[in-house]
Amino acid sequence: MSIFHTPMYDNRVRVAVDRAGGPTRVAVMLGVANNTVHSWIHKKNVPNINHARRLADATFFDVRDLRPVR
Repeated sequence: MSIFHTPMYDNRVRVAVDRAGGPTRVAVMLGVANNTVHSWIHKKNVPNINHARRLADATFFDVRDLRPVR
């Protein structure tokens, strides 16, 4: 069983944000509001491709994990 199938890891945006140091640090790093990062965590999606790429690069995630294709 992969660690990504446990409830704690179902939200990959949350895991990436935690790896990067938390919502406040990610907000500063990306130049967005703190509540924007919390919204991404809640929605399990980083809608802006540039923000998704920067967060993915900083946390060694695949951008598709943070911004799934529909």
